[in-house]
Amino acid sequence: MENDIARLAAELVRIDSRSALSNLPIAERIEAELAGFEIERLDYTDAAGVQKRALVAHKGGPGGLALSGHMDTVPETGWTEDPWSGRIAEGVLHGLGSVDMKGPLAACILAARAARRATLLITTDEETTKAGARIIAERSVLARQAAPRGILVAEPTSLAPVRGHRAHILITATATGVQAHSSTGQGVNANWALIPFLVEARRIHEMLRHDPAWQDPAYEPPFSDFNLILDNHGTAQNVTVAKATARIKFRYSRRIDPAPILAALRRAAEANGLALEEAREGTPPELPEEHPLLREAMRATNAAPRTAPYGTDASELQTLAPCVILGPGSIATAHTPQECVRIEELEAARAVFARLLAD
Repeated sequence: MENDIARLAAELVRIDSRSALSNLPIAERIEAELAGFEIERLDYTDAAGVQKRALVAHKGGPGGLALSGHMDTVPETGWTEDPWSGRIAEGVLHGLGSVDMKGPLAACILAARAARRATLLITTDEETTKAGARIIAERSVLARQAAPRGILVAEPTSLAPVRGHRAHILITATATGVQAHSSTGQGVNANWALIPFLVEARRIHEMLRHDPAWQDPAYEPPFSDFNLILDNHGTAQNVTVAKATARIKFRYSRRIDPAPILAALRRAAEANGLALEEAREGTPPELPEEHPLLREAMRATNAAPRTAPYGTDASELQTLAPCVILGPGSIATAHTPQECVRIEELEAARAVFARLLAD
């Protein structure tokens, strides 16, 4: 291991912390790095009954900056080498979560450890429900005592400050049929009730893509994400479908009002006898370019601010303090079987974080 940041980042990668699993092993490993901090453990059970823990750590007086990172990762889909190897070759750390975001999280921990005053907001379930960040924002006593004047969310941005990003709403439409052998004429195929809803969803998708009134030129791409996944829950071809589900992830920026989109989907679901569920994270975070926290990040990185089409824990943490998304590495390899980050980028991030904490 080349240095302490390489060591810690590699050790975190070697702990399997996919969102479906308990993150207690990695939370305990991180806590072992935080001697001298006051620590608050926020335990909860997710919807699948899995034990989870978010951590808040603080030292020094109130009013400084907070650094935030998440412990969970996406699944290991597509990996052909060991996703949890933590392999370092030619100065590059490889493995699931190396750039998103165990490497950036290691930079946060080490920068905070060296600072006189620092707060760490360490979440989990960022890749799924944002539950860890939401629990910190809603329940943390220590975070409120620390009273950070700003939060740096250390997602991979190539150390360019991101001033705003989209937030999402998850829409699930479910049609119910009657299962039977399809040749008997006794069944009811749920897909036929789902199709009119999908026609309306397609109209909305085309409107978001092509109508300038529904676009935000501050983002690239300027149109909202409206991604559709269909599921017949393993039904065979000679069986009428008893349950058909359409899941839509709708990502929108602050300029876009989601209410008319949701109203149209609700009407389409009601008209066709579908059950409709909605789950949303916080509103899209977005700071003006003149905001003091953003100006500090620009000075520390010598980089211009931008926006991002993806989402982060900032959608929940912004209720505690203004957020800037800033971290090492590129989002291009995140969530891929080639995920990696250069150790020198982690070192550069640690230096930037330390400078901002000192300021």
